[in-house]
Amino acid sequence: MTVHPISETVASLMPRARTELAELVAFQSVADPDVFPRSECEAAAAWVADALRAEDFQDVALLDTPDGTQSVYGYLPGPAGAPTVLLYAHYDVQPPLDESAWLSPPFELTERDGRWFGRGAADCKGGVVMHLLALRALKANGGVPVSVKVIAEGSEEQGTGGLEQYARSHPELLTADTIVIGDTGNFRVGLPTVTSTLRGMTMLRVQLDTLEGNLHSGQFGGAAPDALAAMIQLLASLRAEDGSTTVDGLTDDAAWEGLQYPEEEFRSDAKVLDGVSLIGTGTVADRVWARPAVTVIGIDCPPVIGATPSVQASARAQISLRVPPGADAVEATKLLTAHLHAHTPWGARISVEQVGQGQPFRADLSSPAYTAMADAMRTAYDGQEMQSSGMGGSIPLCNALSELYPEAEILLIGLSEPEAQIHAVNESVSPEELERLSVAEALFLRNYAESKKV
Repeated sequence: MTVHPISETVASLMPRARTELAELVAFQSVADPDVFPRSECEAAAAWVADALRAEDFQDVALLDTPDGTQSVYGYLPGPAGAPTVLLYAHYDVQPPLDESAWLSPPFELTERDGRWFGRGAADCKGGVVMHLLALRALKANGGVPVSVKVIAEGSEEQGTGGLEQYARSHPELLTADTIVIGDTGNFRVGLPTVTSTLRGMTMLRVQLDTLEGNLHSGQFGGAAPDALAAMIQLLASLRAEDGSTTVDGLTDDAAWEGLQYPEEEFRSDAKVLDGVSLIGTGTVADRVWARPAVTVIGIDCPPVIGATPSVQASARAQISLRVPPGADAVEATKLLTAHLHAHTPWGARISVEQVGQGQPFRADLSSPAYTAMADAMRTAYDGQEMQSSGMGGSIPLCNALSELYPEAEILLIGLSEPEAQIHAVNESVSPEELERLSVAEALFLRNYAESKKV
């Protein structure tokens, strides 16, 4: 098989890519000053800005976003009349969690078993490097045929919406004909995949109060209304016996029509313990990509160590509801709030506070950009056809960009395939995947430019 010149160039650039990813991973860029110093994020942002300047980007800037973080912007002009493509990634990362559980230091890129380990290696510092590799390959093979804007976000993992707010206040900044979000991943290593849907999300904090203060369970237990028990009963109302989400008025029967997710593969990816059943009904793809999913992500209650024999006067929980494509997150929030009020037992006083919300997203796979990407992935992955999958998570920026630029096409690709274990300990990236996706992105930019010529 003849090797494409773009592929040869990217292969020759991989040692440099590893060095650069190691430099980026070394920044402890968690966008939470209570966890790591703000200076770590600032240093990572400066690194990205310097990398863009070195590639002849113009108007490189550190944008101070409303949430107190910085996003990095740069513009590389293309030939006259060429379309504009926006390339997105983020340089902030999740906290490393239990550092003692990492097999190598989380902020030190380490090669092991054919993968590169380190926090952010896949999500999403690897995405920054992927964009750089693609552009360098094009520059070495005739030039970049489109105008390119790069935006590297500084607080995506915190969900504080700084870049979304900035974009809405400066709508001209990120205008583009098509947008490549480099923050998802292939369904499997070596299987070229675009993400065609994202679930939206709503986040509610609920508090129940039943007593003026805690009471001795021996003296009052059995008649005094226990707020913690009330909370347990309320939260149980959000699921059927089989684990399906049961929010009054919210449809839970949609079917996923694209790439399927075999149950045995899901069990392995999710590391479900032997003998433990999956929850819900329908195919796995139905459950994680096409249907709502409620999760209790936090609950305030006395810890076991130090607990006293008391009837609890108050209890609080935080609930996440993933909203499938085709549903509206605002309406889902109303339904969930109404459900919580309707199912609160014993007349307990309830208060509900919304702490987050984002709409679901659905891409148009028949658009010219997706056709260009399908051709590019076929070449980069040795003839394999591009697949489309959903993603159960949310990227609120996608909705902000689709609202601001309704004519722009949005593609979602990236390095976060299941083996990457993003957000968990021992996160890693496949260097082969980084290489192939960089080739695919470079070929996509070339294909897309050709498709736009009159």
